Amino acid sequence: MTVSYNELAALTAELVAIDSTNPDLVPGGAGEVEIARFVAKWLESVGLEVELRELGPGRANVIAVARGSGGGRTLMLNAHMDVVGAGGMTQPWIPRIDGTRLYGRGAYDMKASLAAIMLAGREAARLDLCGDVIVTAVADEEFASIGVQDVIRRMRADAAIVTEPTGLDLCVAHKGFVWLEVETYGVASHGSLPEEGVDAIAKMGPVLTGLGNLDHELRSRPGHAMLGPSSIHASLIRGGQELSTYPDRCLLSIERRTIPGETIGVVEGQVAAILDRAAAADPAFQAEQRTLLVRDPFGVNLDQPIVDVARRHLARVIGREPEIVGAGGWMDSAFLAAAGIPTVIFGPDGEGAHADVEWVDLLSATRTADALLGIMAEFCA
Repeated sequence: MTVSYNELAALTAELVAIDSTNPDLVPGGAGEVEIARFVAKWLESVGLEVELRELGPGRANVIAVARGSGGGRTLMLNAHMDVVGAGGMTQPWIPRIDGTRLYGRGAYDMKASLAAIMLAGREAARLDLCGDVIVTAVADEEFASIGVQDVIRRMRADAAIVTEPTGLDLCVAHKGFVWLEVETYGVASHGSLPEEGVDAIAKMGPVLTGLGNLDHELRSRPGHAMLGPSSIHASLIRGGQELSTYPDRCLLSIERRTIPGETIGVVEGQVAAILDRAAAADPAFQAEQRTLLVRDPFGVNLDQPIVDVARRHLARVIGREPEIVGAGGWMDSAFLAAAGIPTVIFGPDGEGAHADVEWVDLLSATRTADALLGIMAEFCA
């Protein structure tokens, strides 16, 4: 039971040719409706029960089920349909094949993986499985993950595979992140009246120093076995109106990368401690902190059945034991795990996610699909 290399290449090319730019990243972006209609029609034509769910203007999910005969475990296969902007790419929606590489926006991140789960879903519909195979092609992974959040409100599974590209390594953990703001307050006045003005930008100085010290402390810790230590950095800073005026406000945007075991309470407490120290040293210091977005880190217990099944079938298709790895970037897997679905991550090799030159290795994408076939045949038997 294998997937045809040529068939996977052709399907990946069809998917790359559909502009699915995330409109929350690029104003006016096409969104996922067109590609969702293609995916839904294709999956319906090969025998799956298909639902296309519109999530808002230009936004859509596809949930398709290859129904088993009953009594077996349910497996979810997940890939996102949205892509980042084309940037400086030339002809981003015209797929080009050179050897085993397919070039185009989204080829690597992650339309070859989408093609792999579609083909695996087709085979699941043809097999005499006891359990269901659920194919979820989701919106908005690149921004706010409205797609996978809609899926977990509606669907349950005994395990899931997120087919983000990993070079056929088996990913079992990744970092999370917290976005925060700190705003310091001053008093606006003319630059010639220093006795009246309070410089909000200068008041941010001890906050920046405190963040630097905290980052050094975090990165000196042992951290997670696969992910290493957590970190924090100042991302953006804004303040002031003109050269001759004391600024009354300064706004700092912060990113805190988290590892399993770190909670939002811990993160907020660390930033609050920096502000408390600044206030203790300067009675005129006034600041406020706000949490903007939280995305939890992800980890799966290695004794979960899906981990062993995935490891063995990856070994079968690549001819060696796969590396068991963690990833720095955040993925939709965190939402699936938080919903109680044991999840692993693997996908093809390639290069150029979010870059001006992006390609996927079609041979490794075919192996991804072959591994999925073996996993679902065993897991859902």
